[in-house]
Amino acid sequence: ERVNFVNKPHVIAMVGLPARGKTYISKKLCRYLNWIGIHTKVFNLGEYRRHATTAYQCHEFFRPDNIKAMAIRTQCAVDALGDVCRWLENGNGEVAVFDATNSTIERRQMIADIVIKKMGFKLFFVESVCDDPEIVEQNIMEVKVSSPDYANMNKEEVLADFMQRIEHYQEKYQPLDENKEKDLSFMKIYNTGEKVLVYKHEGHIQSRIVYYLMNIHIVPRTIYLTRHGESVMNIEGRIGGDSGLSDRGKLYAKALGQYIEEQDIQGLRVWTSWLQRTIDTAADVKAPQERWKALNEIDA
Repeated sequence: ERVNFVNKPHVIAMVGLPARGKTYISKKLCRYLNWIGIHTKVFNLGEYRRHATTAYQCHEFFRPDNIKAMAIRTQCAVDALGDVCRWLENGNGEVAVFDATNSTIERRQMIADIVIKKMGFKLFFVESVCDDPEIVEQNIMEVKVSSPDYANMNKEEVLADFMQRIEHYQEKYQPLDENKEKDLSFMKIYNTGEKVLVYKHEGHIQSRIVYYLMNIHIVPRTIYLTRHGESVMNIEGRIGGDSGLSDRGKLYAKALGQYIEEQDIQGLRVWTSWLQRTIDTAADVKAPQERWKALNEIDA
């Protein structure tokens, strides 16, 4: 029996300027919803635009006064929404994530007209707001430099072009507004989670989405995984138990501590299980540590 049953298809529409982590959020949300049993798919508008146009030239394509380009971009949005609705209507999925800037009231109203009024689906907007230039630049350098749009450009050229692309969007950008868009349901995430605003969310699925997105980090981070060092029970050929480390295991723990110190990882935190061998393995790592019962060995 399914715990997370969806009785009405949902569209989650992203909102925000470029390089605000929208695609990252979309992918993470899709993975999470599929993990809890809700069939979810991301529809990325950038992919539709790349299929509809020839090779990317420069930021001029995104100028608000570029009438020809604007017509192409609007048609791509309509085509993508059409695919979203068909995918949900045919029973293939339950939640569709529409990954695009959707940065004007007019565009969001178009989405609402199609999704809510025409199709009768539920609609929830998620806006990522970021005014920290360091985070924006980091997002560009980590993600956009590998975009198909910039296949033949160096990092400096990518950064310059993409910053100008953002400026074009800013000319017409209208953040979600609970007074001007009082009929919409949405949440806004500020500066990768410094503040979160939730407006008129409804139902089980939207509640799960809000809770999840309040607890993720937009900026990617590295997770280091290590096995525990050799334990006394490992030497004896026994499985499970709660023994400490053997002499060789202690040598590994010291080597691990030295290696981590050499990496000079800022903001590092260490998680171990409650078992002694994992606690001993992390003993020489100079960082705040937490013990999690959920990480204990299962059935041993």
